[in-house]
Amino acid sequence: MEHTKSIAEQVAALDAEKDHMRIVYLIGTYEFPWETQRSLEFALFRTFAVPSIAELLDRTGQFQNAGQKRYDDTSLLLAEIAEHGYDSERGRAAIRRMNQLHRRFEISNDDYLYVLSTFIFEPIRWNPILSWRPSTLHENHANYYFWREIGRRMNIKDIPESLEAFEQFNLDYERRHFRRTPHTERVGRASLATFTKSFPSLLHPTVRSAIYALMDDPLREAFGFPKMPGWYTAFLKGALRLRAQIVKRLPRRRKPFSLTHEPNRTYPNGYEIDELGA
Repeated sequence: MEHTKSIAEQVAALDAEKDHMRIVYLIGTYEFPWETQRSLEFALFRTFAVPSIAELLDRTGQFQNAGQKRYDDTSLLLAEIAEHGYDSERGRAAIRRMNQLHRRFEISNDDYLYVLSTFIFEPIRWNPILSWRPSTLHENHANYYFWREIGRRMNIKDIPESLEAFEQFNLDYERRHFRRTPHTERVGRASLATFTKSFPSLLHPTVRSAIYALMDDPLREAFGFPKMPGWYTAFLKGALRLRAQIVKRLPRRRKPFSLTHEPNRTYPNGYEIDELGA
């Protein structure tokens, strides 16, 4: 790792399309590891506001019966690809495993496209709130090229050919599809319960209120969650921005963060890629 230059300088010197795997690795493991994890958690949450996706999850009972395992399986599969690259042995195995898992269900190409788009645009949208510096258009394009290639390897069709076109698809899709149904309500409640279990039970009401406050109205309404006061939302976002300013003043990370090597509640003794999602 070259430490004479900052990560931002190293990334700026790379080609957004040709070097997108390297850029995504540097951003996700050195520059914004915590921010990337949080924004991808919201990306997954966002997909559950789509009735067709929520219905599938509700029917299989994955979140109601094994919410933590499903979350961990998804996070680890994505991390295997991002940390090792989709051309590595582990990256290829993770994509193969995702394709095996999804093959069991009838999922529309548009639903696949939408889920893919959230992995590109939620990190961009959360960056001003969570991150210690703004992401650059160069970095955003690299993230687009990275997920576009993964989408192709998952046989997703008609992936928009530009960052801007894909964002328009994302926005149009949410306007057309986000709505409240019994399925979105049940999956939303089950997902929230999974998330709050990470905290002491005494904090569960506060955590739930914070999640409600951080949701935009279309997302919150699709789950049937209550609207929080404007002052509370502003306070919470202010606190997150304050955290980002504190992080900005800390020494930069010298070693990469690796989710695949972190302790995991579902797999305390480690895991094999082929057992994820089982």
